[in-house]
Amino acid sequence: MKEISAGGVVFKQEGSKIKVLLIEDRYHRLTIPKGKQEAGETLEQTALREIEEETGIKGEIIQPLTKVYYTYTDPKRGHIDKEVMYYLVKATSGEVEPQLEEINKVFWLDLHSAWQAQQENGYDNNDEVFKQAYTYLQSFLNSAEK
Repeated sequence: MKEISAGGVVFKQEGSKIKVLLIEDRYHRLTIPKGKQEAGETLEQTALREIEEETGIKGEIIQPLTKVYYTYTDPKRGHIDKEVMYYLVKATSGEVEPQLEEINKVFWLDLHSAWQAQQENGYDNNDEVFKQAYTYLQSFLNSAEK
């Protein structure tokens, strides 16, 4: 069975610093908001809806990042081939509010700390997503400092 999802690396600028939104899931691992595509939605709409549902934050898509593929086994549905499209998303409004059925907590970290947290307690299949977001945001910061 194939499952299509979308999500995003959400960021905001605070003065000369960039903060990245992370979630701690019910397995106590750090990740980024994502979820299943609903009928009639574009992947961009799915990403923005899931980000808001899971974190309380509204955003706008800046650019696509990458697609991640993995498989897992669901006790009820069996073998699942999952495809997740990730975007870089700028936070525009909202207050952090975790969707408690799925998430333990939601929090902002500065760019470097978010990268470190992903390396230490994130899912390996998010490494490339974070790498691309980190590279883009680091170059954004460097150009803003000039």
